[in-house]
Amino acid sequence: MATNQMRREAAKRKLASQQKRREEAVRRRKRVAAISSAAAVVVVVAAVVLLVTAPWKSDTGSTTAAAPATGDPAAAAPPSAPAAPAAPAVPGDPAASPGAGSPVVPLPARPTAFPATVSCDYPADGQAAKQATPPPTANVSARGTAAVTLATNDGAIPLTLDRALAPCTVNSFLSLAKQGYFDATSCHRLTTAPGLQVLQCGDPTGTGSGGPGYSFKDETFPELKYGRGLLAMANAGADTNGSQFFMIYGDAQLPANYTVFGSIDASGLKVIDSVAAAGDDGSLDPSPGGGKPNAPLTIQSATVA
Repeated sequence: MATNQMRREAAKRKLASQQKRREEAVRRRKRVAAISSAAAVVVVVAAVVLLVTAPWKSDTGSTTAAAPATGDPAAAAPPSAPAAPAAPAVPGDPAASPGAGSPVVPLPARPTAFPATVSCDYPADGQAAKQATPPPTANVSARGTAAVTLATNDGAIPLTLDRALAPCTVNSFLSLAKQGYFDATSCHRLTTAPGLQVLQCGDPTGTGSGGPGYSFKDETFPELKYGRGLLAMANAGADTNGSQFFMIYGDAQLPANYTVFGSIDASGLKVIDSVAAAGDDGSLDPSPGGGKPNAPLTIQSATVA
C-alpha cells in the first residue's frame, strides 16, 4: 500500500517531469524562432549583397531555390496529382531562359521631375579600364529619349535611354558609346537564380572591376521597382556609378539602389534570353553568384542613333 510519503515523492516526480517537458517545449520554440529569424536575415542580406559588393562594379548571394509562389497552379496541385513532365531545355532556345516568361515591366517615372536641364559631376575615380573622357557637366538635358543599339555577336540589342529618368546617367552612357568605350567588350556576368536574372556588361576588362576612370551620383528614388526589360547601372555602393550596367531579362528583387535609365527592346530581350538559356559557368558562385555566360556575348559596337 502506498504511503503518504510515497505519494508525495510520486507527485514530485510527476511535477518535475511536467516542468522538464515545458522547458523543452520552450527551448524548441526558441530554436524554431531563431532559425526562422536567421533565414529571413539571410534572404534580406542576400538580396542586398547581390548588387552591392565588388563584382557589380569592380557585386551577390545565394542560389537557393525559392519557395513556390502563392497561387502557382503547380504548388496548388494535390499530392496525388502527377505533374506533367517539363520539356527539356534546349541550349540557345529563348523559351528555355529562366526569365523568358516574365512580363515586361513599364519604365518607372520619377515622382518629382527634373528641371529641363541639370548640372552633373563626374569626379575622377581610379584608373580607366579603357581610355575615356568624362562627359560635359553643364546644361545636361533632362528631356526626351535617345536610342542606342548594341551590336553583338548574337544579334542587335536596341536600347531606349530616358533622360527624364536619369539625365546624368544617360549623358555618361551616350558619351562612352560615342567614344567607342563599349566596343569589343564582353558581358562578364550572368545570373539565373530566382530573384536575380540579369546580364551585366560595360567592363572592358571583362572581370567586373573596370570602369571609365570617373564616377557619378545615383539617380534613384524610393519607389523604384525592377523587372524584365529595364536597363540599370551597376555599382559598388552609393554614388559609385561608372560604366558597368545590367540588363534585366527576368525577375530582379532589389532595393532601390540602382539607377534605372532606360529600357530594352523586345528583339534585344530575345538575344539576352538566348544567352540566359545556355546558363553560366558558375565561376562567381557562391558569392557574388552566377558567372560568365556559357554562350559568350560580346558587344561589337554601341551606336547612338
